[in-house]
Amino acid sequence: VQLVESGGGSVQPGRSQKLSCVVSGISDYYSIGWFRHAPGKEHEYVSYILTNLGWDFYSDAVQGRFTISRNTAKNEVYLQMNSLTPGDTADYFCAIRERPTTTPEIYSLYTKWGRGTQVTVSS
Repeated sequence: VQLVESGGGSVQPGRSQKLSCVVSGISDYYSIGWFRHAPGKEHEYVSYILTNLGWDFYSDAVQGRFTISRNTAKNEVYLQMNSLTPGDTADYFCAIRERPTTTPEIYSLYTKWGRGTQVTVSS
């Protein structure tokens, strides 16, 4: 199983950026999510999709600004990030949870991770 993120980089506040995550080696999983980790902070849940239902969820920090989407045919997931702020600066990771859970926002429950892509929001 491999997850590969891309799309990170430097962006000015207020601008947009789109991250991609290509998944290989697995096609059936309960949820796929985006998490982020900023220096000196805990891992933070950003968004996830329940794959069977197609429902998407967001943390309060990104609700209304970020959109998660999935291309089932390509086995890819995306994170469209709008109205970025310096507080969004972090390494962003996609991750898979294979088995059902009642708390898919908990990053430690995810078993397959990509290496991450860095997003820096700065003027």
